[in-house]
Amino acid sequence: MKKINRRYILALVFLTLFSTSCDDFLNENSVSLQTTGDYYATEQGFEDLVRSNYTKLREIHKERDLVMMGTDVFTSLAWDEAGAGNQGSELNVYDARFTPNVGAAEKLWDLLYSQISRTNTVISRQEDVQDMDPGTLATRVGESKFLRAYAYFLAVQQWGDIPMPLEEFTTSTREVTKVPAAQVYDQIILDLEEAEAVLPTRANSPEYGRATKGAAQFLLARVHLTRGWNFDNSLGGTAADFDKAVEYADMVIADYPLESEYKNLFPLHAENPLEETFPAQNDQSAEIVFAVQYSDNILTNGSDNDEPSEYQIGNDYHSLFGGDAEDIPGSPGRTGDYNRHGGRNTYITTPATYRLFDPTLDTRYHHNFVEAMYALNDVADFVPDLDDPGTTINIATGDTVLYFPPWNNPASDADKGMDVGGSKPYAVLNLDEIGIKAAGPYYKENITPLMWKFWEPGLPYDEAQGTFDFAVFRSAEAYLIAAEAILKGAASGDLGGAEVYYNTIVDRALGANAGSNPLRAAEPANLASMTTVSYRASGNLDIDMILDERARELLGEYSRWYDLKRTEKLIERTSVMNPWTAAIGELSATHYLRPIPQKEIDRSIPSIGQNDGY
Repeated sequence: MKKINRRYILALVFLTLFSTSCDDFLNENSVSLQTTGDYYATEQGFEDLVRSNYTKLREIHKERDLVMMGTDVFTSLAWDEAGAGNQGSELNVYDARFTPNVGAAEKLWDLLYSQISRTNTVISRQEDVQDMDPGTLATRVGESKFLRAYAYFLAVQQWGDIPMPLEEFTTSTREVTKVPAAQVYDQIILDLEEAEAVLPTRANSPEYGRATKGAAQFLLARVHLTRGWNFDNSLGGTAADFDKAVEYADMVIADYPLESEYKNLFPLHAENPLEETFPAQNDQSAEIVFAVQYSDNILTNGSDNDEPSEYQIGNDYHSLFGGDAEDIPGSPGRTGDYNRHGGRNTYITTPATYRLFDPTLDTRYHHNFVEAMYALNDVADFVPDLDDPGTTINIATGDTVLYFPPWNNPASDADKGMDVGGSKPYAVLNLDEIGIKAAGPYYKENITPLMWKFWEPGLPYDEAQGTFDFAVFRSAEAYLIAAEAILKGAASGDLGGAEVYYNTIVDRALGANAGSNPLRAAEPANLASMTTVSYRASGNLDIDMILDERARELLGEYSRWYDLKRTEKLIERTSVMNPWTAAIGELSATHYLRPIPQKEIDRSIPSIGQNDGY
């Protein structure tokens, strides 16, 4: 399922050119008269065509701006400058710059329709394939229907009414017709039901990474949940969709047991690089239903549009989330010890998001966030307070140089660093100081904690090249899908009521403290408030509690905007919890749908028209 990177293909081409004589090179004898039609009719050609659909998933999941930015959990830096000449990103502010020409919408649209085109080619050409086992052929078509359904599901959530081609285009055309979102959902469910009927179970799948029956069931659960909410009364949803969501979620839960510890789902790492042991990684947990595949072989770890075009080779999720470590004392500079975002789009965890976790009881807090940063080299005669250059200290390798206290136990002035008149030989930044602080002796401006959920140790500095698969569907989410659907009126599932499903995920996160009452901030966005409330469900479960738990469990996992759109909580939560949106945002009901890219409108005949408000 891996695609060779173009740079290596070019290298092979050049090698061939320079090792071939002029007479040989100018010989015009045809090496091959094979066409795509001929090749795709062979078993090998058809298999390669299907594999290309999986490669495209890498690119789709590297277009994250419309999924993570402009939500309650991720934002960008320097929000203290909002209204003081800094306009921020249109993706967080939702102002007049959020137009049909916004690059994030154009790129995601093109990628999804490229995927749809490929899957249509598979489905359209199945009758032409020769000498292929009928069962294998049916499975490959089922895989393509699953992947087409997934692409359409992402697209219809973003844009609403959209074009829905279902056959391969063999000639160029500008004729494009939009269909109602409800019709798109009908097709998605039809594709998934047909895929589920022919795809093997995980146990019977001969090749890890391909779509399985469980993957189709998971997506059916998510699709029915979304259609049940029936956004703007436009999806054709009914109460029966919530029952179907629970039914399919239970199937997934039965076949994909939860990992015992949350951290084992992601790359294992030490918080202190000096203590890194580079443990063997396992990205094939029984909890993972479907994942974007990556490879240990750099030749097969790329995609169609590798650098320098669009995307770096490999999984880059480990290097996308703030902050930085290059400017802390004792840093060796640009090394892979504390990999950073490398200039690509950086997703900064909103201060309110930290306050959704119990830092003491919830093991996800410790795995996701780096609370202390360490000197990796000795530093002699360091000046901790620029106003007192005569006072110096020596920093030894391994000493703490920057500490972020948990939100519920902020440091007093006396317990802060010497840089601000405190007693500690390291800097201490409370939650209300992150992302907005001027540069100091220990850190650069606007410093934030590192969000290390996906951090993969041992990779070169500022390189993607990650090899850990990116989980798209996990059975933990199936529990939360069931809880939400039951809360919306579905009958209880195999495990019981909504709170049983919900608390199962909370308890897994609590580990040895399962059954206790984890505490979050009662007002996550009010950083001055220390009032807490338990997030264990006990007769009080509501949609906001589920959205909070989805934020804790699925942070950064390509789902947040879709969650807020589905539940119609985008405006309510983002306008309070995203600092940029709260300060100068113009988020409105218009933004529950994205603008259709202007270039798509311009090249379509008749014009497919624009979504309202753009």
